[in-house]
Amino acid sequence: MVAVWIDGDACPRAIKDVVFRAAIRREVRTTLIANHAMQVPRSPFIERRQVAAGFDEADNAILEAIEPGDVVITADVPFADEAITRGATAINPRGIEYTAENIKDHRARRDLREELRSFGEVSGGPPPFGKNEVQQFSNVFDRLLTRGLARARG
Repeated sequence: MVAVWIDGDACPRAIKDVVFRAAIRREVRTTLIANHAMQVPRSPFIERRQVAAGFDEADNAILEAIEPGDVVITADVPFADEAITRGATAINPRGIEYTAENIKDHRARRDLREELRSFGEVSGGPPPFGKNEVQQFSNVFDRLLTRGLARARG
């Protein structure tokens, strides 16, 4: 059965709410992993795990647990790349699906932006997060979840 994993440290609340509603409605095991305490709805389908503070602790906990076909929600492109390598599907909170076909391109763009920032050529982060991004995420997440559940059922 497909499971959903949320890299909770940087995931916007609105996205977590979308995922929690879907988990309850579709009865999908969903786990939020973060290095600090976070609230989750009471549901037999939703679990919260707190990991030690530290670089990539949540990522590593998810990587140890995911199985092929699971859905991972993260804004961390290198982590998404590793999840895809392990057979999971990855989506960022803005609704961009990472695939084996596009992850290397996303990673190269991320690395370039990071390098430009280190030279002071680029400042600031992504555009503000709003309703359009939540809707985009919701649409893509629903499609991925439907596809994952169909595969799991055979």
